[in-house]
Amino acid sequence: MTAEVAASEVDGAATEQVPTEAVGPLIRGIAVLKALADAGGQEDLQELANRTSLARATLDRITVTLGAMGYVHIEGRRAVLAPPLMELGNAYLTAARIPELLGPRADALAEELDEGVTLTVPDRHGAHFVHSAERDRRMGIVCSIGDRLPLDASAPGALLAATWSPAEWEHHRAHHPCVRGAKLIEACTDDLRERATAAKANGWSLDDQWLEPGLIALGHPVHAPDGDLVCVVNVVSLIGRYPSAEALARAALPAVRSAVADMEQQLRTPPPEPPAAAVRPLLDTEVSKPGRGIIESLVRGLSVLTAFGPGRDALRNAEIARLTGLPRATVRRALITLDHLGYVTGQDGLYRPNAAILSLGYAPLSRLSLAQLAQPHLTALSHRLSDSASMTVLSGSEILYVARAAPARLMTVHATVGTRLPAYATAMGRVLLAGLPRNECAAILASSAPTSLTAQTVTDLNELIRLVAQADDDGYALLDGELEVGLRSMAVPVRSRDGKVRAAINVAMHSSRRSVTECLEEVLPALHAAAAGIERDLGPVSSTKT
Repeated sequence: MTAEVAASEVDGAATEQVPTEAVGPLIRGIAVLKALADAGGQEDLQELANRTSLARATLDRITVTLGAMGYVHIEGRRAVLAPPLMELGNAYLTAARIPELLGPRADALAEELDEGVTLTVPDRHGAHFVHSAERDRRMGIVCSIGDRLPLDASAPGALLAATWSPAEWEHHRAHHPCVRGAKLIEACTDDLRERATAAKANGWSLDDQWLEPGLIALGHPVHAPDGDLVCVVNVVSLIGRYPSAEALARAALPAVRSAVADMEQQLRTPPPEPPAAAVRPLLDTEVSKPGRGIIESLVRGLSVLTAFGPGRDALRNAEIARLTGLPRATVRRALITLDHLGYVTGQDGLYRPNAAILSLGYAPLSRLSLAQLAQPHLTALSHRLSDSASMTVLSGSEILYVARAAPARLMTVHATVGTRLPAYATAMGRVLLAGLPRNECAAILASSAPTSLTAQTVTDLNELIRLVAQADDDGYALLDGELEVGLRSMAVPVRSRDGKVRAAINVAMHSSRRSVTECLEEVLPALHAAAAGIERDLGPVSSTKT
């Protein structure tokens, strides 16, 4: 497959002349990630080969490489995007600082107006959500970070188009994926030009049911101190709450203008000091040894994107080379490729990441629940130990099962997603209680009114408090026969990036299968490994939750 054909799958950049020094494997690898993202995060491998026009052997090498990076995993005949891929989008988000600096003011605006408020950042063909403050209603906008609005059917699109040069208008007319279909590109472009003219004159724009029937929105630009468009703040509502988009504008504009003024002042906040440490390598040396089928130019090209981050919103070639440990020539070719595809912008030797990076799977991955993140790890854990493995969260004084995997054996522990059990009598419950402040833990245990479920059940409040504290110190809990005679369970916590206990996972078995010593030697290391894997995946996803 030529670089030109592969690039045609990447935001339409491809119909332009591909630079001679562009990295073909990087273009093809990005095309695969983009196709997976457009398919909702997973796709049949043969269909993926068809969608990208790649030979199956080439696709297999790309998925092997992306799999070694942790960005994709293969489930049977399907390729599935994996949460570590979100580090690319997080590099952009933390470098741009828009959610960090402007998100709290957007939340306050949503509270003031009692309407949904979003922040969107434009790229070549759309505007990506980078923050969303939703209202608790049965009907309203539901979006994920990274979702993209089309330019020709949204309020942010008109505001971006109002800044275009004649050459940019011509590029849009020639290459944009029209939401109305290819035959209406001319009419669509003319409509956008009319709306852009109005947006430039007014200083704001409207979506009057362009995107969906009944959906209306007001968009207002937010500018950087140098006057560049940084993002658009959008107030989103429905026909019925307001008779028209114009009515929404009349009601919301004063509050929006005040919020935008605050946001533009906030953008003057000096950036943080960048971390001194270099970026971690995307592959360890063992995995990347020759003969493993790894496409090193793809790995190196994507690692360039991870160089951006807090305090590193604009970098030179030499800085990226130092941070990634890559040769300058390698970095230069990767930047040429990424600039061509629209993922970075270079000016006067400085390169900045663009919102288009979010199109590489960020939206479908940001929608994953904790249970969905945990399931592959629980399945692997259950397969490794031939025992049931589960995840629970604390719900009042009970634990609630949210994910589970069990082997195909005649005798196994019976529990299903949705099962509730008393926290005081379970290993997972004690691990979860250990993550709470001591006074809160004691209050929950007291309210449980512990009763004996077996002869082994601990019911004394002081002893339960001591056992919970011991679980906190040990980092695990092991229970024998307290919930049910013969049932032995060992559990460890799953923590979010801030160190808080989000969930617990366990392995449960009949006590005859393993002694306590064998549990400590065999089960505990496997539990810790599974928890660490879930925490690695949870890290990038939890950073999108506000």
